[in-house]
Amino acid sequence: CVSQGRDLGPRLVSLYEQLSEVLAKYQPDTAAVEKTFVNKDGAGTLKLGQARGIAMLVPAKAGLLVGEYAPNTVKKTVVGVGHAEKGQVAHMVKMQLPGVVLAGPDAADALAVAICHAHHSRSAERVAAAEKVRA
Repeated sequence: CVSQGRDLGPRLVSLYEQLSEVLAKYQPDTAAVEKTFVNKDGAGTLKLGQARGIAMLVPAKAGLLVGEYAPNTVKKTVVGVGHAEKGQVAHMVKMQLPGVVLAGPDAADALAVAICHAHHSRSAERVAAAEKVRA
């Protein structure tokens, strides 16, 4: 999804509409987002949080569970190192998804979150099944 313009309101509406189109077209059964980290740019962090809210709202409104993962968890899952560089993440995404064409660093990050969610959600399902058997 790409939002253009300077005003935040229309950019958030654009993000909402684009994510809604993606959900309607591909009909996923789950979703995931990266947790926001606070950096020195408070205004930038706030805007990122607002966009993240939209990214969580759209799938939640469609009835999907939304996984949340810390950036270090995503990197550790995909690369094996929690403080990996963006280039390393992109390389490992290409290794794990042969033939994928990355439209940019944001695409690599999004796919890394998806890979992380696939790994962690399966683990959570196994734990839940084991607890059910044990009960």
